[in-house]
Amino acid sequence: MPHYKYQGAQVSCLFKYILFVLNIIFWLVGAGLLAITFWAWNEKGVLNIQSITELNGLDPVWVILVVGLLTFVLGFTGCIGALRENICLLKFFSLIIGTIFTLELAAGILAFVFQDWVKEQVQNFIRDNIGVYRDDIDLQNLIDAVQKYMQCCGAAGPDDWNNNIYFNCSQENSSRERCGVPFSCCLPDPAQNVVNTQCGYDIRSKNTKKLDDSMIIYTKGCVQAFEDWLPRNIYFVAGVFLVIAFLQMFSIYLARSLISDIKAMKAGWRY
Repeated sequence: MPHYKYQGAQVSCLFKYILFVLNIIFWLVGAGLLAITFWAWNEKGVLNIQSITELNGLDPVWVILVVGLLTFVLGFTGCIGALRENICLLKFFSLIIGTIFTLELAAGILAFVFQDWVKEQVQNFIRDNIGVYRDDIDLQNLIDAVQKYMQCCGAAGPDDWNNNIYFNCSQENSSRERCGVPFSCCLPDPAQNVVNTQCGYDIRSKNTKKLDDSMIIYTKGCVQAFEDWLPRNIYFVAGVFLVIAFLQMFSIYLARSLISDIKAMKAGWRY
């Protein structure tokens, strides 16, 4: 009966188990994100394919789903590929990581070169989602969180809320929120312990006798607010991207090193 024996080359146990542990973490994170996705959809009562695809605007749960699914698949292939010393899985893992890294780099370069176009597309994207602000609770919470954190209102300014049927100033609009903005656009009042959800009512109405808008709500658009925020936090943003890039390149290095070790070991097999 034929038998194999090693002659010289061996797989690095250090690289093998570092890659295994890293991908176990990614695998668990991916599984957790997928669980959050289905829990969120179940809480909204849309846990069927037809209802999910009929949701208007950006459902933030879709972002969690895509990231979770990608992380889960990469964690699985990297983990099993390293543990079983499977060249096909390791090649697939390194190929996907390399593709993601290339797309990130290309997106960053294009965004820098075509800044005005990107800014316009982001503004249109925000305005479109403002239009369905009340249609999805997760999207509503996301917009509120962004406006409160960035201290902004709308894409280019408060008037972008005219794109929403509840906040626009048309005569046909019978909503109490007509010509207003969401509470997340309001400047916080230190004297109030409870958030005043009606603070933005009638703020854009021409017939309302109020103080200057800048004393009550944020008048800066969120796109401009982000442009102002970025230079102040450039080291933090750069650090995050460098850490992500390092993890990606390090994972590719580990996977390619294991592939080389496995090939060298198989080349040394003798009957």
